[in-house]
This record gives sequence, C-alpha cells and structure tokens, in this order.
Amino acid sequence: MRAPFIKMHGLGNDFVILDQRSGPPVPLNGGMVQALCHRTTGIGCDQLIVLEPSSAADLRMRIFNADGDEARACGNAARAVCLLQGCDVSIETAGGLIHARALDDAAAEVDMGRPRFAWDDIPLGYAMDTQPMPITWHDLPGPFAVNVGNPHAVFFVDPPTLDRLGELAPAVQADPVFHEGVNVSFAHVAGPATLNLRVWERGAGATLACGTAACAAAVLALRHKRLVSSPVTVQQPGGDLRIAWTGDTVLMTGAARETFRGTFDTRDFA
Repeated sequence: MRAPFIKMHGLGNDFVILDQRSGPPVPLNGGMVQALCHRTTGIGCDQLIVLEPSSAADLRMRIFNADGDEARACGNAARAVCLLQGCDVSIETAGGLIHARALDDAAAEVDMGRPRFAWDDIPLGYAMDTQPMPITWHDLPGPFAVNVGNPHAVFFVDPPTLDRLGELAPAVQADPVFHEGVNVSFAHVAGPATLNLRVWERGAGATLACGTAACAAAVLALRHKRLVSSPVTVQQPGGDLRIAWTGDTVLMTGAARETFRGTFDTRDFA
C-alpha cells in the first residue's frame, strides 16, 4: 500500500502530514511514527500530523512526536493545516477545539484558546504554586508553568543561558513532577514587546520553533509584567511569531510553508 503525504513546516518546525479523511487509513503505531520521522532512514520531521474526519469541527488533527508519543496541540501545525485547506478552519485536537484563519497564502492566525495555570491543569504530580514553581534545577531560576494545549515550563533567563538549553532542559523534562511530560522553554526579554525563545519539545528535543511554547512564554511574560504590551514578537531560531493576549484567548500569527509531496510504501515502515 502506497500512502500519500505532504511535507510542511512552520518556521522550521517540520511535519509529515497524512490526510486520512478519505481512503484506507495508514495502520499507524509508535514504531511506524518513529520510522517515518527518522531524518536518515525515514521522511524526516519533528512531528507526524494525521488529519481525520470530525463531528465537532471541520477536521480532527492528531499530532505524534518523533518518539512516537501523541501530543495534544501544535500551533505551528495548525497554521500549516489552515494554509493547506486554503480557508478558515475549525480543528479538533486532543487539547481542545481551535480555530485558524488564513491571512494569505503564506500566513495564518490561530486562536489557541485560554491558557490554564492551575497545577492540575498543567498537570503536575502534586499541588504547588505554578507562578513560579517553588522548585528548580541546576542553577536555573524557578520556572513558570502553564498549559496552552500542551504543558509548558518557562524559565526567564539571561542571554548566555539560552545557549545552554540542550545541556539543562533534559533534566527538567525528565523530572517526575511532570508526570505527563513537559515542553521546556528558555525565554529572554529583549525589548518592551519582544522575547527571545529556545524550546526543548517533549518527544522531539530542540526545535527551530514551537507555536504553543511561544504562546506560553508571551502569556507568562505579560501576566507577570515582564513585557508591557500585547502583541508580543517571539523570536525563535526559525523565525518570529506574533502572540496577542489580553487575558482571554491567545492569538498566534505566523508563516507556514509546503515543502514537497510524495508517497511511501507502508510496508517499508511497518
């Protein structure tokens, strides 16, 4: 069985998209996801995205990280799917219903919903303050935790520490207090409405951009007066996102691109 796919990326955060709204579905499992995502022997991507029919929205989007585990939300992928559709679209995800609006053929705005700050919304392993958390790792300050479809721990750091993400983030991510895993971000306030951000994604490691992490960092910086106004420009290695939040839902605006299309034999990745 040959299955068609579409390769897309949002600011370098790349996806293999399988549209399974019609035709025979690809028999996915964790091993196949890992094989397809592998950058040497597979197609290569940070996340595998599966589009399915939905009774609650225009479509359902499932997100699988490169390690085979399923994620709940992906802002960059939501923009890509919106541009793939070429119109405004409602998207059912495991993290909730989101809405995306195509601004042109290269950019989209996504309503990511309301951020959640309670310890059991992140979720954490036991009750504690999340603003900031009263624990830390290495020489880092205490992180701020928030759920924006996915769980995030955001550390506000100085510029040199941004470059230590790969050294420090894995120990944070592996801590059992984050019993469902967590996305770890290092953020630096670079101006009145600008953040520099580096992200270690759950199940993917360091990525060039992460949409939900950009939302999380911007919301936390605004909530705690580290930034003075919304919208916020979040600078990541892959490019910039515009995040707007005034206490209600979070709006994320940015680019996405199609890279190429192809097919693969499912027997090669079973």
